[in-house]
Amino acid sequence: MAKDKKVEQITDMNEDFAQWFTDVVTKAGLIDYSGVKGFFVLRPYAFAIWENIQAVMDARFKELGHENVSMPLLIPESLLQKEKDHVEGFAPEVAWVTHGGSEELEERLCIRPTSETLFCEHWSRVLQSWRDLPMLYNQWCSVLRWEKSTRPFLRGREFLWQEGHTLHETAEEAEAETQQMLEVYAELCEDYLAMPVVKGRKTDKEKFAGAVATYTIECMMHDKKALQGGTSHYFGDGFSRAFDVQFSDRENKLSYPHQTSWGLSTRTIGGLIMTHGDNNGLNLPPKIAPVQVIVIPVASHKPGVIDKAQELVARLKSAGVRVKCDTSDQSPGWKFAEYEMKGVPLRVEIGPKDIEKDQCVMARRDNGEKIFAPLAELESTVHELLDDIQKSLYNRAKENLTNNTRAAKTLDEVKTILADHGGFIKTMWCGALACEMKMKEDVGVTSRCIPFAQEHVGDTCPVCGKPSDTMVVWGVAY
Repeated sequence: MAKDKKVEQITDMNEDFAQWFTDVVTKAGLIDYSGVKGFFVLRPYAFAIWENIQAVMDARFKELGHENVSMPLLIPESLLQKEKDHVEGFAPEVAWVTHGGSEELEERLCIRPTSETLFCEHWSRVLQSWRDLPMLYNQWCSVLRWEKSTRPFLRGREFLWQEGHTLHETAEEAEAETQQMLEVYAELCEDYLAMPVVKGRKTDKEKFAGAVATYTIECMMHDKKALQGGTSHYFGDGFSRAFDVQFSDRENKLSYPHQTSWGLSTRTIGGLIMTHGDNNGLNLPPKIAPVQVIVIPVASHKPGVIDKAQELVARLKSAGVRVKCDTSDQSPGWKFAEYEMKGVPLRVEIGPKDIEKDQCVMARRDNGEKIFAPLAELESTVHELLDDIQKSLYNRAKENLTNNTRAAKTLDEVKTILADHGGFIKTMWCGALACEMKMKEDVGVTSRCIPFAQEHVGDTCPVCGKPSDTMVVWGVAY
């Protein structure tokens, strides 16, 4: 639930969730608007969140054997055209470079919306033998997609992400890689971002352009809409054939490798905000927060207060806590509101009376609870509270997901649930594109995924009435 609103500059999230989101990302110092529509400045605080996400993911990728590479920014049009489904899928979002300086280019160059074609061109030159496989690559970069409607983090024309691209000797190895990387994304969301996910496979209509199969993690935001948290794609050997990527197999015959790609972007920061934020601003999980603890000196003009505050900071830093002390001349009340706005998980207050009693005051951002803690137990208490805050945020988000996921057996039930409650709707589905399209056209929901954890919530498709044995999760998505 949203806490009572203290910050007047933030629109009440229950009155206008979209404006609340915009207010939070600007007031909390996450983004600024640039001079070009749809391009945003990630300010230091937002970039620090991304760096923490990046650090977790980069370490995990390398642990699994992936290597970082860097591909060019520009793609020749002729190269992009080699995979028909891929180019058709991205054509509406492509931005083109037509001039170099004052000279018109002989061939248009696409600013990368994704890099499959570049990796394939590279692999066609360097892959020789089955001994070279697997090739496990990852790239940290920005990509450009000319979106018509833009919002900070959720749908920008340029955004930061990582894109993994791998080649494998067999289909089985590639499929295993695809699902393994989806699990890595799910671990990030659940264990670090405190965002529960629904894991599953996209329908053919919703899968990545050119993929054999796309797997996804779907998250529910505070307003009960869906956010696609990350996707992992199995390409089979389609891209390899289109780009003539071959290798000598174990029988010394030419074969086509099987390919995957997977990506997660700064969109996850938007998900973080919309999952945990409230009417006072951000509410960051401790594992990903740039500042886990803010130390606030109270009556800082009194002798010894600043020194004691800095002593606490030094102790917490030594204990592995990301901590900051605000010794500015702003009032304590202003500082309390400021760091609530920024979503710092734990506030430590220290003043003359606290020093006398050899204690400090700790205030949790997630629920506002205050406790008095002996300074002798500072480090252990802080670690216990940060762990509990992390779990509390996850449990709250999990409750939102569970309580707002409902089953329906008929189209009328789907409409009623969406109108009365919103959230995710589980139904059976016959597999027909026409029924999937009718759900979107008549109800306004899209298929989020075919969950790995299947349930029997009925016997027939709610659209056509045919017997069905596949359950789909539907929702309104960002």
